[in-house]
Amino acid sequence: MKWIHYILGVLFSFSLIIILLITSIEAVTYWTPDYYENEYRKYDVISDVHMEMDDLLDVTHEMMAYLRGNREDLHVPTIVDGQPREFFNDREIAHMEDVRELFLAGLLLRRISIIIAVFCLVLLIVLKAQLDWVLPRSVCAGTGLFFAVVCILAGIISTNFTKYFVMFHHIFFDNDLWILDPSTDLLINIVPEPFFMDTAGRIALTFGLSIGFLFFVCLFLILIGKFRSSKS
Repeated sequence: MKWIHYILGVLFSFSLIIILLITSIEAVTYWTPDYYENEYRKYDVISDVHMEMDDLLDVTHEMMAYLRGNREDLHVPTIVDGQPREFFNDREIAHMEDVRELFLAGLLLRRISIIIAVFCLVLLIVLKAQLDWVLPRSVCAGTGLFFAVVCILAGIISTNFTKYFVMFHHIFFDNDLWILDPSTDLLINIVPEPFFMDTAGRIALTFGLSIGFLFFVCLFLILIGKFRSSKS
């Protein structure tokens, strides 16, 4: 029966990692509104789009609400260069529909992962598994392996971010709507490539810290268990 415990522990571990990854993305993109203002000031975005900061932040808020599924469309009226207009044009709206599908798919994947993690935990309890032995080792091994993979990928991507940025879009999008023109599409001006680099780095840091914390907590529990066994 122990092999079933190991399999459930591994499934629990990877479900937990997926939950932390998507939560890290959500934390950076949704839970830190000051981040956008700081990035806009850093890259002087308001000069590129000819907007007031408050108007630009309002547009950003509506865009993020749309991506999260809390808004039905991206028809966002604003003031650009002193003139009222829709911020997003038809091409940008079409592209953001694809982006929204990715965001919503990620949130759905997290919900599925939570269900799997709870199911594995309940089944381990029903099977009377030794949770203080199985879970720390499974999670420690899973997070350690995943952290190593993330570090390797981060190192590779950092050598040529543009190349892998383009590759990402080719993998997840089956059209060229993501190729925007700065002269006609305001979206490319508010999220330039350096913005994506900063965001990817921030997500990687948040995720790395979370799984690193989890790894060392589980390692601590393993060592405590071994210490108690040696004393008994």
